[in-house]
Amino acid sequence: MSNEKPKGHVRRIVTGHDAQGRSYVTEDQAAPSVHTNPKRVGYHLTQLWATHQTPAYVGNEDDPTSQALKLEPPKNGTVVRIIEFGPEGEWLQKIDAHDTKVAWGALGTTTASTNTHGQAKHPFMHRTESVDYALVLEGEITLVLDNEDVLMREGDFLVERGTNHAWANRSGKPCRMLFVLIDGAFDPEISKHWA
Repeated sequence: MSNEKPKGHVRRIVTGHDAQGRSYVTEDQAAPSVHTNPKRVGYHLTQLWATHQTPAYVGNEDDPTSQALKLEPPKNGTVVRIIEFGPEGEWLQKIDAHDTKVAWGALGTTTASTNTHGQAKHPFMHRTESVDYALVLEGEITLVLDNEDVLMREGDFLVERGTNHAWANRSGKPCRMLFVLIDGAFDPEISKHWA
């Protein structure tokens, strides 16, 4: 019998308060919200938690990951997830503008893609109105920006501030990353260049 965990498996422990206000573990199990993408081979997104306001509500709320998946964090909220990026291969060369719409649609967004005409530097170039913290947990991945590419390895951390980017796994092995996305707004001085 194999002890190998299924792709996207992350043990999630959630705490709460009992009727007397004392802390206890309300949940200790595999995170239930695991998603794949029909246009991205080897892609597994595990939604760990989300908040829907700032300051965040701290009570015994229902599991926010039971809602439909959306790439962007909720308005005035946050989202935390782990994504495994499979290695890129020949399948990437076959991705066209229609396929990118399907891929982003699987992540619950119609506005993030910047590859609207299939002419982008990478087919999955995108930007969101958020500040994203990204930590490479294992493997390596290339951060693709408009004017440069940056190789990130295990333990490397990124603060991504609403910039146009993509993730390219050119290593031949899976890469796992932790992401925390915080709702934000584009600087009008910067966004005027995108019109």
